[in-house]
Amino acid sequence: MSELPPYWFRRLVLAPVFVLGTVALFTTLPLWAAVAAFASRIVPGRWRILRVAWFLFVYLFFESVMLVVLFVLWIASGFGWKIRSPRFEDLHYALAAWWLRRVMGSARRTFNLVIERDDQDDTPVEQTDAPLIVFSRHAGPGDSFLLIDALLNRSQRRPRIVLKDLLQFDPCVDVVLNRLPNRFIPSKGRAGNVVIDSIVELSGGMGPGDAFVLFPEGGNFTPARHARAIEKLEEIGRPGLADQARQMHHVLPPKPTGALTAIAAAPTARIVFVGHVGLEELSTMKDLWRGIPMDANVVSRLWSVTADQVPPEPEREQWLYDHWKQMDEWIDSRGIADADIGDPDPPTATSQES
Repeated sequence: MSELPPYWFRRLVLAPVFVLGTVALFTTLPLWAAVAAFASRIVPGRWRILRVAWFLFVYLFFESVMLVVLFVLWIASGFGWKIRSPRFEDLHYALAAWWLRRVMGSARRTFNLVIERDDQDDTPVEQTDAPLIVFSRHAGPGDSFLLIDALLNRSQRRPRIVLKDLLQFDPCVDVVLNRLPNRFIPSKGRAGNVVIDSIVELSGGMGPGDAFVLFPEGGNFTPARHARAIEKLEEIGRPGLADQARQMHHVLPPKPTGALTAIAAAPTARIVFVGHVGLEELSTMKDLWRGIPMDANVVSRLWSVTADQVPPEPEREQWLYDHWKQMDEWIDSRGIADADIGDPDPPTATSQES
């Protein structure tokens, strides 16, 4: 993929073209809807092409609405003068929550997607406004959207996250997340120090109601990535961790540097581990196309740890692995078969520590 265009080009060219393109799609809605409906009759699946086309249109429509509102907010803030003030930050979080409700609601209806939470006996994170550090499994498309939607609209949290800079090709993601406490990191080359510095800044700067999100695996699970992670642990002289990683059949071993840095930077934060099942067989574009309409149940499970339950620093790496093993066992209990994915390295949506 090409490098990210400069800031001025994204704001003055990409965003307006995006909105104008959506307007053009809207004016030709009957035409392309009829074409998509006809094509769906000859393509296997229940109205597959029409469902995909409709969801893309809804996504583009709400993104365009967002861009217009974001432009109005920029003017109202004094042409960007107070755009990062607490008042405008709250407005942007509320706008992001509204956008995600609309987009995820459309996804649920269009693809017959059921999203549930397996609470079991865990203490709901909604009962406290202490800052959260959220460590989530990374598997399947859209899991980061599902997680941020849950934090904003269910838990009433203000999430902050480290992401790949190429996600700024999406004009809405580009504008909103750059106005909120998030950090984009380079997609090319080694970005280790940049990632660590970003984690310290974002997690260490949290207050009540904030949530720092990290995907410690660094990417979606595939057998090839799992094997490489084990090999790397062997190469760096960590055979014990490599043996533990071999016992995990549904998750990659967590990369501890970023996770432990976040905990050290926010010693009063509650730690929340997030596992989910239901998207494993939709990791590549081929799998996604084959799986539409999804007709799937996505179930999430939270494990919450208070700040005083976090072990001393020398024990935290093993503690992190223990929780990841617990997550793997929960996934196994849900009847998920070991991954058998054709594409060895599907792209991931978000970037984490290197």
